[in-house]
Amino acid sequence: MVGRGGGNFYVPVLVATGMQVHQAATTAQLILITTAVGALVMYGKHKTVDWKLALLIDPPTDVMAFIGGYLAHRMSGPALKYIFAGLLVVAGFFMLRPAKEKSLQESRGAGYWNREFGGYRYTVNLWLALPITTVTGFVAGMVGISGGSFKIPLMVLLCGVPMRIAVGTSSAMVAATALTGFIGHLVGGDFNPAWALPLAAVAAVGGFVGGRISLKTKTAGLKRLFAYTTLAAALFMAVNALLGGRGGLFSSGIE
Repeated sequence: MVGRGGGNFYVPVLVATGMQVHQAATTAQLILITTAVGALVMYGKHKTVDWKLALLIDPPTDVMAFIGGYLAHRMSGPALKYIFAGLLVVAGFFMLRPAKEKSLQESRGAGYWNREFGGYRYTVNLWLALPITTVTGFVAGMVGISGGSFKIPLMVLLCGVPMRIAVGTSSAMVAATALTGFIGHLVGGDFNPAWALPLAAVAAVGGFVGGRISLKTKTAGLKRLFAYTTLAAALFMAVNALLGGRGGLFSSGIE
């Protein structure tokens, strides 16, 4: 419904059911692909996906998501849990402070792209957008989230993209980032199809329905709910790592 994919919640839920964190991150990436594609069908139908914007700022995210996903299996489970918890805290505060649309004056300098789409005009600051999406992709691919919690504020606050366009465009980027992150985890050997495929199928239905409802719903209250549950998930992951973690920061394989 809000273009974030849901990865903030998939990993904690899967870990709570007893799945190893490496396999949870891989499974979450596959679920993210299907969820985002389901939502993307609805957003694309209503022409709220700025494909040119996505194709410009998302490739660094996708490349780094593959690298992060591949390197994840070299880190210990507790280390990934702590990194994940830290990201959830940041994402939670982003949601507590909903991005407000603002108009940006056009700039003709190098690194600024004046864009017109869907009846809106906005200026994309590539000096900020590309480095942020690069870092977001690496960490998101590593821990199994979509990065949508960071991409939407980036587009709205720093690029002046209208909220509805940002949500639709984020769904396209979430699908691509999750795909490359999943491939990275797959190469690392952390994929369990018996877990992942049924969950991905169910999530695809949720993504389609959520995208349909989103087009008719105000998301301010939903974002606050997501913020509090995200912070709760961060606390869960931190406690889980503290009580159950063994070993150092790096390990030779899956914990």
